[in-house]
Amino acid sequence: MRTEDLLAAIATGLWRWDNASGRVTLDAEAARLLGLPPTPVELTEAAARSRFHPVDFAEINGIVQLAVAEETLAEARLRIVDERGRVQRIVRSRSRPRVVDGGFELVGTLQEVPEPQPGTSAAHTPITGDWRRSREAFLLDAGRALAEARSTAEVLRVAAGLSMPGFMPDGLAVFGIEGDRLSVIGHHGPHGDEERPSAGTALADDHPAAEVVRTGRALYLPTPEEYSRRYPTAWPVAAPFRRTSWAFVPLVNAGRTIGAWMAAFTQPVAFTPDERSVLTTVARMLAQALARAGMQEEQQELALGLQRSMMPTVQPDIPGMTVAARYVPTGGGLEVGGDWYDMIPLPSGRLALVIGDVQGHDVRAAGLMGQLRIALRAYASEGHHPDAVLSRASRFLAGINATEPGGHGEDQRFATCLYIEVDPATGLLDIARAGHPDPAILLDDGTVLIRPTAGGLPLGIVPDADYPTTRLVLEPGETMMVCTDGLIETGGHDLDTGWARLRDTIEAHEPGGIDESLERLADALVQAVHGPPSHHTTGPLVDRREDDIAVLLLRRDGAGCSIGPGGLPARPVRRTVLTVAQAEPERIAEARRQVREVLHDWADPDQVDSAVLMVSEVVTNVLLHTDGDALLVAEISGERGARRVRVDVADSSDELPHRRCPGELASSGRGLVLLELLAGAWGVDPRGDGKSTWFELYEDAGEAVGPLSPESESEPAA
Repeated sequence: MRTEDLLAAIATGLWRWDNASGRVTLDAEAARLLGLPPTPVELTEAAARSRFHPVDFAEINGIVQLAVAEETLAEARLRIVDERGRVQRIVRSRSRPRVVDGGFELVGTLQEVPEPQPGTSAAHTPITGDWRRSREAFLLDAGRALAEARSTAEVLRVAAGLSMPGFMPDGLAVFGIEGDRLSVIGHHGPHGDEERPSAGTALADDHPAAEVVRTGRALYLPTPEEYSRRYPTAWPVAAPFRRTSWAFVPLVNAGRTIGAWMAAFTQPVAFTPDERSVLTTVARMLAQALARAGMQEEQQELALGLQRSMMPTVQPDIPGMTVAARYVPTGGGLEVGGDWYDMIPLPSGRLALVIGDVQGHDVRAAGLMGQLRIALRAYASEGHHPDAVLSRASRFLAGINATEPGGHGEDQRFATCLYIEVDPATGLLDIARAGHPDPAILLDDGTVLIRPTAGGLPLGIVPDADYPTTRLVLEPGETMMVCTDGLIETGGHDLDTGWARLRDTIEAHEPGGIDESLERLADALVQAVHGPPSHHTTGPLVDRREDDIAVLLLRRDGAGCSIGPGGLPARPVRRTVLTVAQAEPERIAEARRQVREVLHDWADPDQVDSAVLMVSEVVTNVLLHTDGDALLVAEISGERGARRVRVDVADSSDELPHRRCPGELASSGRGLVLLELLAGAWGVDPRGDGKSTWFELYEDAGEAVGPLSPESESEPAA
């Protein structure tokens, strides 16, 4: 009997599809199965396409490419439709693809699909567009989940939780390569560690995972008999788990086999082309996710090493002071950038706190940060004052920029920096600032004030830049916070709104023990920007990190309150101090802002406006009528609702002010008149090295204008 007659007797047709020429040849039985007259016929590709469901025919190319890659049969289930698109029957195509010039040639059989056998994966897998749509949705979800996994453990956890459409693995294992042996990267199964695959298998062993790694081709073992026949040595290890089907698929990334993935099934699986396609696609995504996670873990390990080497631990045993610090890298990439902090013991017995930010978030920024930090430590250890330390550091960074490869510094970087010399015994702070945000002070009564300091250009812009020094005193019970701009401006904030957010966080902080309180405050500041886990791990909030963050907190220990009437603690005094130099008239605006901040919770807004106006007038008089600087001290004392604010503006001139009678169009001469009209009390006190003009306001507004001081009664302010 001829082969054609034998195939016809079992209702099987022959067909040949030449993709290069676009012709499809059918024998009589194949033509009948396609709904055509039962005679041999040759069709165009378009005519043959019209006999198949469009979704099914569109997938043949993918099935053929898979068969070519695996050197296996191309098997597909195809729906035959009539002229109206109604499904007439389902046929199974089994064919051997062959690559030819310009395409492929497919020669095989067509056979009507019988009812599936109960208990197999095919019995539960309808050959419809719905199944394919669910498969596509599964692959999209799997790809998204694997792409978001950021560690090897997370990739394996995602792979173990994948619910494949129509068939579900009961056990999974991922094998890696270590030299000439396989290693088990991870596994999953209902019996936990009892089900761990054999580790240490040699690549030359008779094991399906080893063969997959050697050849780069997938292995499908649909029955235990097939497994034991092909791999008798490995079968005794797999037999106790009572699985019925296994798939071993290579993990290939960038053209290189990096391991193998095993999917084991309790129910029998036929491994149809659709099922093999799903497994192969998942394996490709799994390989990419594992490679990506491995690279990220290597980068994170490098970043942590850099952080440990560049971010010193703060000195815990400073007499009379407590320090806390945090560093949070920006999201993505190397996760280390140009922000840093440092604590430097000085030859004088004092210590220096340094915080800075090199421009950029890349490896170059991290490298420059390390060099600049070492240079600052060297200059500080030589005993230079804060202004000299920053001047030398600016010259150092400018020199690096000038010698950058490519000539004239094509990738010039600058750095902001705040250098603070601290005397732990007295709380004296000498501050030099290079384009960096000002420090903030948490007063003993819970108020937060920004302390304005004189400053110069960022480091590295001008080799011989000057950096004036500002002297402040950290009172007992007060805490200073210095930070980089990442803590202030993250989340779309500018300097003003960012400071307002930090002020709310700091003022809402509940103090506890000194050490514990400062650590909790450092955590609260980071959480206000990124959320709780940010400075511990690089978890799901990593994408919210727009910039590096460094923050230093310095608290002077000891209570700043005294004993009031009845032996009860008096409310702490709130104080701010500011110097306005002759060469800095623009700092008068800063003086007004400082007074307004000190009075931020004052009961009467009109009194606040009056205080700001009087400060402006008194400080301006010092700059206009003397040749010295103005020293402003504003402090609040008393209980809320009955507080007093006293403002002193001192200068070095012995000449007392005189009352004037300005005309309507005069532009000056009204300063002391305003004091007399607005202040609750005011006066001018001579001092050994100058004088002090002062005024007071009372929150209960029950006091009239107070008497002048005795020294100024003989010659009232004129």
